[in-house]
Amino acid sequence: MGVHVFGKSVKHNSLVRIGLAKVIFGLGYKQAEMLCAKVGIYPQMRMNQLKEPQIMDLNRELSQMLVEGQLKQKVNNDIKLKRDIGSYAGTRHTLGLPVHGQNTRNNAHTAKKLNKLERFRI
Repeated sequence: MGVHVFGKSVKHNSLVRIGLAKVIFGLGYKQAEMLCAKVGIYPQMRMNQLKEPQIMDLNRELSQMLVEGQLKQKVNNDIKLKRDIGSYAGTRHTLGLPVHGQNTRNNAHTAKKLNKLERFRI
């Protein structure tokens, strides 16, 4: 059981700000809290207590933000631009190595997983 917000199912008994932050890509706890304040939702309100107009307001505000597919597309485009211009970070992405100066002698496993040709599938 869940409440559908922005095409995602959020657990019905979770707090609104926590449920939104966990389910929607690109929305953190602080932004979710500010979003709830903007829409006029009580901070301790649960997802199953939301009325239909409040859910519609959340959807409207989320559609104006850069989240989910749009954000993933932006990240992919930024990585592609770095590769195309031949920057140091772009070559590190291309080789599948850490980009921000980490060591590669022992622990580069996460970078090797993340720095693929496409970071996010859309």
